[in-house]
Amino acid sequence: MKDNVREQVVKCLRKNKDIFAWTPQDLEGIHTGVITHHLKLDPTIRPVKQKKWHFGHEKDKIIQGEVNKLLTAGHIRKIQFPEWLYNVVLVPKPGGKWRMCIDFRDLNKECPKITIRYLGLISWWIPHLDANF
Repeated sequence: MKDNVREQVVKCLRKNKDIFAWTPQDLEGIHTGVITHHLKLDPTIRPVKQKKWHFGHEKDKIIQGEVNKLLTAGHIRKIQFPEWLYNVVLVPKPGGKWRMCIDFRDLNKECPKITIRYLGLISWWIPHLDANF
């Protein structure tokens, strides 16, 4: 990205920082249709349950804290009998914090490949930056 375009993007983001969600609780009011995903799985494929990974006590506390945030915000819910079960992965972030991710590699093998094209949206948006300043 060219420096002048980057400066415009940063300026626009800073000007509108109040419209961004900084915590999961900030996403209140978003219709679930926007954030709900439906996977097209082959019904003949047997579900995969990964063996539970064991983390140390400190990482277990981090994971539980992240899960509680997502439960409180309503982004996830508890299930009793999961057909598919995947482990979380803790990835170190700059500054010593952790990012919680899910290991979906086994699920990805069973899902058909789709292509999502964002380039058209991005190439439309960049020329219109001037209109927003």
